[in-house]
Amino acid sequence: MDLSAAVWRKSSLSGDNGGQCVEVAVNLPGVVAVRDSKDPDGPTLAFTPAEWQAFVSGIKAGDFDSLLR
Repeated sequence: MDLSAAVWRKSSLSGDNGGQCVEVAVNLPGVVAVRDSKDPDGPTLAFTPAEWQAFVSGIKAGDFDSLLR
């Protein structure tokens, strides 16, 4: 997958302390790319926009809260 045109975003809630952060690129046609901000040249996950939206909706609905305990 060619990610050369990816515009990566990190959450505004992420600090600059090198913590556990992900970056997301949503500007690519038909794909949402996700990577570890500490390893930008490392592996990248790819999701369809529908998969990504379902994931984000699940987070907002609290569907994954039990995994954080």
